[in-house]
Amino acid sequence: METEQTTDIRVKDQMQDILVDISWRGIAHRYFGKSASWLYHKMDGIDGNGKPNGFNDAEKEQLRGALCDLSERIRRAADKL
Repeated sequence: METEQTTDIRVKDQMQDILVDISWRGIAHRYFGKSASWLYHKMDGIDGNGKPNGFNDAEKEQLRGALCDLSERIRRAADKL
């Protein structure tokens, strides 16, 4: 279990460059149907009670897809300028 939590913390670390520029609330709602706090806890590798509970493989893939979709939407908006 500790290895999974360490991996999930690295997920957050890997996103340091974009953490403050993204609406994680919007990502949580649009792509997961969850609250922002749910996503923040997942990125920290914990659940709402502070117990280890990071992203599972399906959720990581879903987050990856969400970020790719968002990047495509940003690119389309930029291209319209």
